[in-house]
Amino acid sequence: MANSKSAAKRARQTVKRTARNKAVKSKLRTDVKRFETAIVNEDKELAQSALHRAIITIDKAVTKGVLHKNKAARTKSRLTKRLNELA
Repeated sequence: MANSKSAAKRARQTVKRTARNKAVKSKLRTDVKRFETAIVNEDKELAQSALHRAIITIDKAVTKGVLHKNKAARTKSRLTKRLNELA
C-alpha cells in the first residue's frame, strides 16, 4: 500500500504500463511464432508476409520502449537470415 499521494499515483501508472507492455510483448511473440511456423512448413510466401508483420511489430515495440533497439535489430536480422536460408 502506498504511503503518499505520489506513491499511489506511481502504483496506478505501473499497473497501466505493465498491462500495455504485456500486450505489446504478447503480440510480438505471436507474430514471431507465426513466422517460425511458416518457416517450418516451408511456405515462402506466408513466411515473407509473416516476417514483414513481425518486423513492424518489433519496430513498434522499440518505439514504445518495450524492446531495446539493439535487441530489435538482432532479432530482425536473425529472422531475415532464416527466411533467406529457406530460399
